[in-house]
Amino acid sequence: MLQRIHRPGILSLALGLPAASLFPSSGLAQAAARVMAEEPLALQYRPTLEPLRRQVVALMAQRGVTCAPEQVFLTAGGQQGMSLLTRLLLDPGGTVLLEDRVYSGFQQVLDPFQPKRLTVPTHPETGIDVDAVQALLERGERPALLYTMSDGHNPLGVSMPLKSRERLVALAREHRLPIIEDDAYGLLQYEPHTLPALRGLEDRWVYYVGSFSKVLAPALRVGWVVVPEAMVGRLATVKEASDIDTTTFAQRVVLAFLESGGLPAHLEQLRAGYRERRDTMLSALERHLAPRGAKWTKPACGMFVWVEFPSSVDTTALLGRALEEVQVAFLPGQAFSVAGGRSASHGLRLNFSHAEPAVIEEAVARLGQVLARS
Repeated sequence: MLQRIHRPGILSLALGLPAASLFPSSGLAQAAARVMAEEPLALQYRPTLEPLRRQVVALMAQRGVTCAPEQVFLTAGGQQGMSLLTRLLLDPGGTVLLEDRVYSGFQQVLDPFQPKRLTVPTHPETGIDVDAVQALLERGERPALLYTMSDGHNPLGVSMPLKSRERLVALAREHRLPIIEDDAYGLLQYEPHTLPALRGLEDRWVYYVGSFSKVLAPALRVGWVVVPEAMVGRLATVKEASDIDTTTFAQRVVLAFLESGGLPAHLEQLRAGYRERRDTMLSALERHLAPRGAKWTKPACGMFVWVEFPSSVDTTALLGRALEEVQVAFLPGQAFSVAGGRSASHGLRLNFSHAEPAVIEEAVARLGQVLARS
């Protein structure tokens, strides 16, 4: 499917890519030049940076999280953070708890363990069904971990209500359930009133995963986790066995950029640019897909809009037609289903961050044309 999506001439709303035109290229180039000029050993094997951990602590305050540098562990992107935590928490053949529509990259993290996957429903407007989580735990299930996203959910775009956050972390405390909180999009907030990350409500059982990929540039491969200090040594052992401290040069470039004071203005530029693209997509959906029975929600955070059609619409089949007839790509809901479930077969995920507003408008209009011929 990826090869088909990347064919020349395809208007793609499929992959969760940031906008390359909004990368802080000049600021990062200056930061890299400064590192090379001032640090003779910048390209050598090096320990990770305590100054960068301190910068992360300050950044976490924007997510309502209080932590210490000793609780921050630097990783090669958020994906590695999820992988390392899973290696510590999950035994082969163990049990995990997932929403029934979940980021496919985390399923790839789980695949080598061949775990039993328990699922609970998740809703485009309210997120994870906390009642279902409670019922599952009260009947005696003891998963090794729960994976979830409190803001900018991938694929649903939903941000969890405060009451759900509070109830979920209370259940984690009561049942000693580790939660891996994937907060890749938490700094991409488009509305004035934001809620704290789950880690801001619980610092023992919530293991936070953050990343600079979506707010600076993904090729840097710099992320972090926030965990109890006692876990940091174990994470370091697992990471060193995997990659011998990779991305330390990129970490120094990120640190130099942050120390230059460039991040706040850059984040505001990102939020403004993505807010415009989000609103362009929502307007286009109203014009072109609402007459075809489509429904969606307005994401307050992140990069995605989740669209649902009447149950008679199979979006995997729709993707094939959209590619061949009008050269438009998206990701069908089935790509995010767990263990072959069909709850997402009439939904699809659209990315609004990567394409220019004019391309978003044209792609949604073309998708409406395909549906009109159905």
